[in-house]
Amino acid sequence: METMLTVLLKLALSMDAVSERFGKLAAWAVLFAAMISAGNAFVRYGVDWSSNAMLEIQWYMFAYIVMAGAPLVLKLNEHVRVDLIYGKLKGNRPVYVDLFGLIFFLLPVMGLLAWMSFPYFLKTFMTGEMSQNAGGLVRWPATLAMPLGFTLVFFQGLSEIIKRVAYLQGSYAMDMHYEKPLQ
Repeated sequence: METMLTVLLKLALSMDAVSERFGKLAAWAVLFAAMISAGNAFVRYGVDWSSNAMLEIQWYMFAYIVMAGAPLVLKLNEHVRVDLIYGKLKGNRPVYVDLFGLIFFLLPVMGLLAWMSFPYFLKTFMTGEMSQNAGGLVRWPATLAMPLGFTLVFFQGLSEIIKRVAYLQGSYAMDMHYEKPLQ
């Protein structure tokens, strides 16, 4: 019979796989945003034509780059942190700092932001809100990025908590190497 920790680890690794898929989506969005941006510049300066829809789609892509890529950044332990003491910690102390930050900061903030942003998305979806720019796009695909991204980061945070607890119990191997950023 599987232990509770084994079941939770399987769920955590499933969330890791979801984050990796959304990370690939974000990587493709970078390429598409760059291509759209270059195309916009070419047609604006080359043939003196511009489209608000093409400019707005770039912003939609940027939203998905950030919001769909954030869970993978957390999974890879490449997120922004205040490195006053973290880089100097040895042994399991960084894991305890991570657990504290994940439980008391990341989860409550991501949960609150997901909860607060969902009604805004729902309103733009239900009303079919459009950009006020001439030729602009419907807004709900952009507003969907917020609750989706915050929810994905929340669940990736749960995954990180599970993996760190399993690591502390000796049930999961993690690379706890932290490369201090260049100053």
